[in-house]
Amino acid sequence: MDKDNFFKNSFLLTASNITTGVIGFIFSIYLSHVLGPEGMGLYNLVMPIYNLFICMMSAGISASISKISAVYVEKNENNNLIRTMKTVAVFNIIWAIFIGIMVFAFAPIIGEYGISDNRTIDAIRVTCPAMVFIALSNILKGYFWGTSKITIPAAIDILEKALRILTVAILIFLFQAKSMTLLVTLCYIALCLGELQSLILLYIYYRHCVKKMVPTYEKSERRSQLLFNVLIICLPLTLNGFLSNIFNTLSTLIIPRCLSHAGFTHVEALSMIGKFTGMAMMIVGIPLVVISSINTLLIPDLSQTLSKGNYYDASIRIRKVIKIAFILGLATTIICLLIPDSLGKILYQRDDLGNYIKYAGISAPAFFTSITMFGILNGINKQMIILRNSLIVAVLELIGLFIFTSIPSINIYGYTITLLLTSLVSLIINLYEVKKSIEINLSITNAVIYCLLTLLFYLVLNFLIKSVIGPLSVLKTIIIIILTFGIFSFLGTFGEENS
Repeated sequence: MDKDNFFKNSFLLTASNITTGVIGFIFSIYLSHVLGPEGMGLYNLVMPIYNLFICMMSAGISASISKISAVYVEKNENNNLIRTMKTVAVFNIIWAIFIGIMVFAFAPIIGEYGISDNRTIDAIRVTCPAMVFIALSNILKGYFWGTSKITIPAAIDILEKALRILTVAILIFLFQAKSMTLLVTLCYIALCLGELQSLILLYIYYRHCVKKMVPTYEKSERRSQLLFNVLIICLPLTLNGFLSNIFNTLSTLIIPRCLSHAGFTHVEALSMIGKFTGMAMMIVGIPLVVISSINTLLIPDLSQTLSKGNYYDASIRIRKVIKIAFILGLATTIICLLIPDSLGKILYQRDDLGNYIKYAGISAPAFFTSITMFGILNGINKQMIILRNSLIVAVLELIGLFIFTSIPSINIYGYTITLLLTSLVSLIINLYEVKKSIEINLSITNAVIYCLLTLLFYLVLNFLIKSVIGPLSVLKTIIIIILTFGIFSFLGTFGEENS
């Protein structure tokens, strides 16, 4: 991956992810009108099942393919790259179809005993082809990320999400759907058709890229070795994703029980969880789309850099990525502390989210920075370390949620305490592993200076809001957000390496 293109491609991928996120938000609003509260409940009950089995089929495949593709491109081994794609595709088709058939066969049991609603059975069955399509699409996306071909796949993703609304509307009209079971099933048929369309377009573009490749004549590795090279990276990530889903489910289940133990009714507990995790944390997590995009491209970038033995450039790249995440987290914290009530009113039309947003934002710097470690460790080939450390953090999260949310005076805010502590632990233990391979020379002094500048900026802007700006309109809120991120982007240029 061309070094000069790293942040350009990160920007393109970020813009694509933001666009698809906005379209997804519009789609959820449309679904809420079509399905109503009950139908949305059924739709959202099927989605975790869909995600879980996709995780079993292909979690980690995109990262491993992107990593290997970047190395083969750097070594000019196009023949091995194409053979790897074909070998992995055949393996993944067989594995995905096997899982899809099993899910299809056991859909009645999953619907009746897992979800406890028979109306989801048809929807679960409809997702099976979509699982296979997305498993294959992830292979192609890994190739495009690894070879720095971002624009066309991003456009395909946006097109697929945009057409999904139209597809649902057409299907409902054609079938004259009235029953809740059929409506939910048609929504998942639209999802399946969208994934098929995306797979076809990605494959067409892949064939176009392959035709333009210059033939190479290196000695071909055995297909078993090529598959092993991918699986040795992929399997720990797949297991990590699968276990993470399980732990996330456990975390979701433990919070309402702990809040009930703290003295809140079940209805109060669900309301607090909805406001904090479903609304406040969603607001705090909006900037994560930037970090997610950088993480995606960081994996092949570091792999390619290290394949040339260029540890100095890798060290600089890691420092810059960590710095971006940390500064983005500081800016997010400032915004959440300054205008929490306005954010709640603008985004959710609620005036009771201020405290939730304020406290949720405190963890942003540590949380955002810790997330970058996934891409960094992946890029330096530490997949087993990712698995081990993720399990440690997941167990600590369960313990933290159990302890803190059970305390009546802390209640749901125990989520913030837990997130802050687990993010710090995750950051420390992962940085320790990175430093075993690459000396990155992070400056604690610079971090303290940024924190002090953040405090100063908060005090000044808070004074201006209370004394000069006055009541916040939508326009004033947007200006404050843009101003904050703009100032922190400028501060982020201090101390840059001239390289």
